Amino acid sequence: MSSAVELTPPGPRGIPPLFARLVDDSALFPPGEASMPEALRAHFASRSGEHSGVLGVFLCQASRLPELITELIKIKPKEPLPLSLIIDTGLGGVPKAISIVESRSEILALRMVEMPAPSDVDEVWLERVSEFVPEDVIRVVEPRRGVGWLDGVRKVIEHGSWPKIRCGGKAGENFPSVDEVADFLAVVSGATGASFKATNSLHRAVRHTDETSGFTHHGFLNLIVASARCLSGGDVRAALESTDSAALADEAKGMSEPAAKAVRGLFASYAAASFDEPVADLGELGLL
Repeated sequence: MSSAVELTPPGPRGIPPLFARLVDDSALFPPGEASMPEALRAHFASRSGEHSGVLGVFLCQASRLPELITELIKIKPKEPLPLSLIIDTGLGGVPKAISIVESRSEILALRMVEMPAPSDVDEVWLERVSEFVPEDVIRVVEPRRGVGWLDGVRKVIEHGSWPKIRCGGKAGENFPSVDEVADFLAVVSGATGASFKATNSLHRAVRHTDETSGFTHHGFLNLIVASARCLSGGDVRAALESTDSAALADEAKGMSEPAAKAVRGLFASYAAASFDEPVADLGELGLL
């Protein structure tokens, strides 16, 4: 199984290992839903910017591959775009989508394939995922939260994929509780060499309540500190619940480089519709 550390080398321009390649670009997805030209223009600007070392892969739906390729041909990037392919065409569409990406290796570099799991996280389904996705590409599978969902998380890990946790969305039920996130972290950290990815509503570093929606959002810095405590036997739930940005930042700053790499080996990356917001938060907290 590919390790998160391979995806998160120390970033150029002196990016701390704790934040290297942390933020994957999901500008095409809600709430941003940028057009393909807008999303790619912003992505390449970020990739050549001061904090490029924080930026991970570009997320694109399998159904939009022709559109992505058309725009990249116009842009003529100097290097292939690091891509995470989001499967929205069903498992049966995976081989064709991967074939399309691989046929365009001059403009696309497939790093990751992500997909939702069926409700029962069927073993046969997971085996097919392993068969369809090349060994050098990271597989990310999202089990649905609900009764018995942690068993699904375990099955995903056992089959060599990264489980993904959805941390928010358009409705209140899309936001997992602190206990659910803590339980998820316990399962993943308890499996040797396992990594996870997070997605949705992690725009800001620290836990906060959105004034418009009224929903309380998890913070990606909370997740980082909670992951560190999970590995060291600390109070994970307190880290997830904290709204003390200074205390969370101090704890992050205090991590040794080996500890930071271990944390990122567990919490591999997360998808954000905006790259500027997390970078701004990290800057304000003195972490970049």
